[in-house]
Amino acid sequence: MASSSNWTPKQNKRFENALAILDKDIPDRWQKLARAVGGKSVEEVIRHYEKLVEDVKLIEEGLVPLPNYRNNVGSNKGYTYIMDEDKRMKALSLQ
Repeated sequence: MASSSNWTPKQNKRFENALAILDKDIPDRWQKLARAVGGKSVEEVIRHYEKLVEDVKLIEEGLVPLPNYRNNVGSNKGYTYIMDEDKRMKALSLQ
């Protein structure tokens, strides 16, 4: 599939939100994650998860420096988007 290596920021945020909501022992977890992301197969979601696990491992081992994020005081656009996605993910998990 052509989209296997290209994840949009929106798909990545949906993936992260779905991971936070869908417990690792939930039935059909990978299928639900793929559906929540949209436009990705189960195999692509699994590969993306495995890459995330590897990235976290490297960060925890101190092999990757943490980025120096700027503080966006006064901007709540991201917060609103996350809340909207959270509501969507909760609705998906109830199906």
